[in-house]
Amino acid sequence: MAEPDAAPGDESAVISTRGLTKRFRGGQLAVDALDLSVPRGSVFGFLGPNGSGKTTTIRMLLGLIEPTGGSAHVLGESMPGGVRRVLPRVGALIEGPALYGFLSGRDNLLRYDAADPTADPATRGARVERALGRVGLSGAAGKKARAYSLGMKQRLGLAAALLQPRELLVLDEPTNGLDPQGMREIRTLVRELAGDGITVFLSSHLLDEIEQVCTHTAVMNRGRLVTQGTVAEMSAGARGKLAVTTPDPAEAARVLKERGVSDLVTDGEQLTGDPPPGDLAELNTALVTAGVRVRSFGVTRASLEDVFVSLTGEGFDVAG
Repeated sequence: MAEPDAAPGDESAVISTRGLTKRFRGGQLAVDALDLSVPRGSVFGFLGPNGSGKTTTIRMLLGLIEPTGGSAHVLGESMPGGVRRVLPRVGALIEGPALYGFLSGRDNLLRYDAADPTADPATRGARVERALGRVGLSGAAGKKARAYSLGMKQRLGLAAALLQPRELLVLDEPTNGLDPQGMREIRTLVRELAGDGITVFLSSHLLDEIEQVCTHTAVMNRGRLVTQGTVAEMSAGARGKLAVTTPDPAEAARVLKERGVSDLVTDGEQLTGDPPPGDLAELNTALVTAGVRVRSFGVTRASLEDVFVSLTGEGFDVAG
């Protein structure tokens, strides 16, 4: 895996940590010596299975909890010491928004904006309407928040994070509860924000979503950083699946297993598995020599999910 684009302490890193550690009372080690670097202008996907330490890391980065050891810098400031200088420059949506159910969506945002000492009251209404429009809630702005669906609440929380211009946007499962159309809208919004120069730090359990929208990613497992780099580097670093199409699947399966193909799965005339090391042309020749009618033969590109499973040895859980 290539080195991260920006090392901890580098001015090009919007977020950087060195040896960041969090041990809770009772001895539970939630985050273990994390060295993380988030390049400025990136859309950074933060991945990990249940209990990997993602949310604990985010809380430390935002000054919500103190680390046990190590250091964290956000926008060039040490955290949590620089929290008063950093947070006005950061928008965040962590574990769902806190809303007043008896107020409308618009009135919730007005309350959020009024709580910001840097917000100009004279332009408050315009800011709120702009934020509502950006997340597609203008038509439901007068509806009470308690009547909002989970997806609408997520959008409203995102609108709150966008009331002021931000250098960094931290999103924890931002598409949770959204329908496919809503997910596409959020992906488009994230791309637009990145295009405006905002760095987006995105925690998600939807690996295909990360693959579509993120430029960089990091994988956590059991509190430790497994790897980090660009999405392209991570996908390129893993070997894809061998895919063979043939009307002779039983004979093909026998030959492929003999030649070292593992985790072989047969679905009708399609066979997939992990290719063995060596020249795959010889594998194709072995099939033909055995009388297998090969209609297609090749290796598919490894998905980010393939990479994740190869790195952690486990599937992906929605909590983290």
